[in-house]
Amino acid sequence: MEKLIITIAPTGNVPTREMTPHVPVTPEEIARDIMDCYRAGAAVAHIHARDENQKPTHKVEFFAEILRRLDELGCPVIRQLSTGGRHGRTLEERSANLQLNPEMASLCTGSTNFPNMAYVNPPDLVEHLARIMLERNIKPEIEVFDTAMINNAVLLKEAGLLREPLHFNFVLGIRGALPATPKNLFHLVESLPPGSTWTVTVIGPQHVYLSTIALAMGGHVRVGIEDNIYYQKGVLAKNVQLVERIVRIARAVGRDIATPDEARRILGLKGNS
Repeated sequence: MEKLIITIAPTGNVPTREMTPHVPVTPEEIARDIMDCYRAGAAVAHIHARDENQKPTHKVEFFAEILRRLDELGCPVIRQLSTGGRHGRTLEERSANLQLNPEMASLCTGSTNFPNMAYVNPPDLVEHLARIMLERNIKPEIEVFDTAMINNAVLLKEAGLLREPLHFNFVLGIRGALPATPKNLFHLVESLPPGSTWTVTVIGPQHVYLSTIALAMGGHVRVGIEDNIYYQKGVLAKNVQLVERIVRIARAVGRDIATPDEARRILGLKGNS
């Protein structure tokens, strides 16, 4: 079994300071939180940006500032930028931060419902993002909210827009998408094309036990305030605490933690030109 890759998702688009004082929103706070999580065991950072009003933004300068601050801190994590739809709607907005040439970026290969909105990813947008990532040698993390998104990724690969090995992130527990159950996780894993790697992101109270199942199966795990603001019922989480807990669970079941360089090998990252 490969070492466990832990991804930290520190900010997201939804959590606010009113919901939790622990969510980082400025570039300095986000970078510092990522550095703390790297020291605790995270190898990948899934990065969203906020503007000067703490609102989700697609503007490149805010993403660039986070990356600059990570460089200043000497933080070696794999930087994975979000191309999600809450911070931008047009083709240009959704792909703007890819000009920064991160090692990885998110790529949702279909549409789904969130609790208060439709997360729309039409074929032309998905192909546009995939083509830019291919041209810039950015590794896509294929975001899967239902099983059809796996097949959509296979079709993109067959069209020459995705390179193997494919890497998937199963997002379970969002109201309107797949519930966070072991049965759904098993089905998704069994549906993957051979040679793929995968991560699980669990939203809600099932995130600890289902993440434990995933790491015992040989998958990888994402944690962070983007996905869960609570450490346990009634107790607000800090990002580093969520990483530390997964590290403890992994070590308890005998699975080692991947460094960023080990994660690069596992994910098949080739570096940017």
